Formats: sequence, C-alpha cells, structure tokens
Amino acid sequence: MSNNTPSLAQLKRAITISEQIESLQSQLASILGGSTPAPAPAAAVTKTGRKKRTVSPEARAKMAAGQRARWAKKNEGAAPAAPVAPAAKPAKRKGGLTPEGRAKLAAAMKARWDARKKGAPAPTAKAQKPAAAPKTKAKRVISPEARAKMAAAAKKRWANAKK
Repeated sequence: MSNNTPSLAQLKRAITISEQIESLQSQLASILGGSTPAPAPAAAVTKTGRKKRTVSPEARAKMAAGQRARWAKKNEGAAPAAPVAPAAKPAKRKGGLTPEGRAKLAAAMKARWDARKKGAPAPTAKAQKPAAAPKTKAKRVISPEARAKMAAAAKKRWANAKK
C-alpha cells in the first residue's frame, strides 16, 4: 500500500505556485481594468465519486426534437394519435342477480320459512338418507400356525436383546 501524502518539499512548492497564480491573476486584472471572472465552480460530485453531468437547456431541446423525429419516423404509417371509439356494445354483466332471479330466490326463501314455521320440512329440501352407521373394520383372524410363528419370532428377538 503506497502512501499518497505529499512531502514537506512538495507542499512548499505547491504554496509558491499558488502564490504565483494569485499574483498573475491580480496583474491580469490590473491590465484588463477590472476583476477577473470568478472561477467556475467544480461540478457536483455524486456519492460514487463521479462528476455529475449537467445538460444545457439548448442541448435538452435538441435531444427532445431528435426523439420526436425518431418517434414520428417509427410511427409514420400508424393510425392517428386520437383514440378511435369502438362500436357501441352493450356493457357485459360481471355476474350478480337479475331482478327476476332475485324475485325467484326471495319466493323460495319465503316458502322455506313458512314451511319451517309450520313444522314441516322445507319444500325444496332433498330427502335425507338415514344416517348410516360408521363402518368398522372386521377383526383379522390369525391362524394358529401364524400365531405360533409370530410368537417364535418374538422369543428369538427377546433372546437376542438379552445378550
């Protein structure tokens, strides 16, 4: 890693040069009969350390005109910019009930509630099936031979586990 700090001799030389610049500027001002224009401010520096570019209004106008020309060239065969209204179509319904459907539902609900008040089942209710008993699995029947085999295998496992 190099050290970029200037040495004492370099600093002294920089000071003498800046003094010479100031004296030359004052001499120039006396010759021209006025003060020298203020030096232009440094361009703004962004967070990344780069100088921020500024575009003059004239340059912006040129860029805008060029872009408009490119758009015009690209869209020269296209339809005019004004939107053309499509043929009038009836508005599409997005669901919901029609007044007739709503009336049918209301009548059906009233009939159901009247039937319930009288204690009868609802007129449009489907006949309910009697609840079936839950199915239970039949017990497995193991033959005596299979039971003897299983007992022998268990005894063998226990014998091995005790060792």
